Amino acid sequence: MAVVLRGQTVATLQGIGEITAADTFRIPPRPLVIGHRGASGSRPEHTLAAYELAIDQGADYIEPDVVITRDGVLVARHEPFIGTTTDVARRPEFANRRTTKVLDGVSIANEWFVEDFTLAELKTLRAIEPRADRSKAFDGQFQVPTLQEVIDLAKRKSTETGRTIGIYPETKHPTYFRNQGLPLEQRLVDVLRTNGYTRATDPVFIQSFEVGNLKELRRLTDLPLIQLLDAVDVGPDGRLIETQPYDFVVSGDRRTYGDIRSPQGLAEVATYADGIGPWKRMIVSELNGRGLAPTSLVTDAHRAGLLVHPYTFRNEETTLLQDYATDPQLEYQQFFNLGIDGLFTDYPGTAFDVAQVMFPFANVVPLAGVGALP
Repeated sequence: MAVVLRGQTVATLQGIGEITAADTFRIPPRPLVIGHRGASGSRPEHTLAAYELAIDQGADYIEPDVVITRDGVLVARHEPFIGTTTDVARRPEFANRRTTKVLDGVSIANEWFVEDFTLAELKTLRAIEPRADRSKAFDGQFQVPTLQEVIDLAKRKSTETGRTIGIYPETKHPTYFRNQGLPLEQRLVDVLRTNGYTRATDPVFIQSFEVGNLKELRRLTDLPLIQLLDAVDVGPDGRLIETQPYDFVVSGDRRTYGDIRSPQGLAEVATYADGIGPWKRMIVSELNGRGLAPTSLVTDAHRAGLLVHPYTFRNEETTLLQDYATDPQLEYQQFFNLGIDGLFTDYPGTAFDVAQVMFPFANVVPLAGVGALP
């Protein structure tokens, strides 16, 4: 496949012989490849196996979503409820933990919640694949890791590979956990500080869909922060159906994520965060399965001094626009050409392969973490 870099064919996936040393001065730094919940397209999400595979496939950062146990230990799960990502439903000893709770205004019925388990209890469970369109071959093999175990893995793999492997934790549902008496922010900063992560140049990003807790984190740490941006869906006219940060809902603030990604909103984000993590449809929306013209979001964010790390890129044909003709490499190519600074992907190997061709003489991206596989 020929790769087009900002209007010029520079390479193919079979070779890069067309590029000379002089071309390196015109090639921008390679965007970060962020392993979304690890290599979650190939292993059960948020397991050490998924994170290690992501690193082996070329991920610069691995992303643990952070929730908290009853005894105050930070662990990696996508949601507080764990019935779809662990085998807890098949464990009779925990049948009485099944309950219904309200999470960010939505009733979650007949589920098990991580904050009702101690770490020791949680460690008896095993991860399973939550998506019906992915292999169940690794179900029941891996534990739920602590954040510390994820950090230990990143450091070990950094030593083994000679690359700097970063971590990209997300504080999940911070208002919910604060109301449970288990606030995440100080605990997260403490774990990171214990591991030597304190400076703006350390290979860590902290992300959140809420605003208030990012502002609190800004007071607690110099580490880079990322404001995540969400939407309900794409409407029938190609426009996004907007939603709000949940802390805005609670406080009565009527602004939406659409307001936050306006030039004025981005200027405010720049006062407390270092970048944005938008849903990719905020950059390239779609109508009837075909992509629309790119929005100005990447340019607007860069003008505000913000990095842009969109989510989530997947290889499954059902997740791709018709424009890409079932080839996920074409989606990465388009977004890299739009000037993003990194992206979240369930398939880091695919993203890395495309990035290495488009940016074969890549410089180190600001805030560290980029290096070619040995």
